Amino acid sequence: MSFLVILLVLWVEKFSAWRLRIQQDGPWLAQLQRLQQGGLQQAPWLCLAILVLLPVLALGLLLLILKPLAYGWLALPVHLLVLIYSLGRGDLLAALGPFRDAWRRGDGQAAYHVAERDLALQPEEGTELLQQVQGHLLWQAYQSFFAVIFWYLLLGPMAALAYRLLALSAEHAQQAALRERAVQLRHAFDWLPARVLASSFALVGNFVAVSRALLHELLSWDISAAQLVIKAGRAAGEMPPPVMGEEGVDTLDQLWQLLIRAAVVWYAGYAVWVLFI
Repeated sequence: MSFLVILLVLWVEKFSAWRLRIQQDGPWLAQLQRLQQGGLQQAPWLCLAILVLLPVLALGLLLLILKPLAYGWLALPVHLLVLIYSLGRGDLLAALGPFRDAWRRGDGQAAYHVAERDLALQPEEGTELLQQVQGHLLWQAYQSFFAVIFWYLLLGPMAALAYRLLALSAEHAQQAALRERAVQLRHAFDWLPARVLASSFALVGNFVAVSRALLHELLSWDISAAQLVIKAGRAAGEMPPPVMGEEGVDTLDQLWQLLIRAAVVWYAGYAVWVLFI
């Protein structure tokens, strides 16, 4: 059923607007705000348990109830809804559009402003900005799609939901202790899928370059998932020095194609697993 669910997710992504309707974070964010302002300010682990563990356990209970009904097929829409909700927020390619247009026409000032406005970056001046946007593309694709799909295929919808709720906690928590705990747990969640994606980049890109770039850091606990994914993606895609104009925009297309090839490897690998294991 998992393979059918991820195929349906692709259909929903491409041909419908369900994702925007399903990804409603308002009630969860309101609960986060109440906990930060209430009497649990000094209990960040308890706050995380309420924000993350409680919804995950509720989902597990629902799936347990549905499992014996109709041979388990009643759980299919639940899997689909949870996986769509667990994907990243926003449209990555649409958000990159204004930057691509500004960079293509060589307008560095406009590119700087749209990177700050649309991509929530703290941009640098000059051609180094393109490298920041390349990193943004790789990281957002990883945390929006690859990490969620990895945990869904490995442990099911409960793990995918836990990953997204931790990501939302790390992004929106205003209390430092709560945000720190969420970041710590998310780092643990990111350790394995980030390395699997880096290995996928090596398979579909420049294997030797990725090996050289990550030889001493692949198993390191200290390197962040963002650093690892960005280094691996840039090495696999053989990114040239950043330049203004059409040639610079082409590097974003090359990275996007690299991400698509990596996704195909994941889907093909899981299909083989389902058929023969």
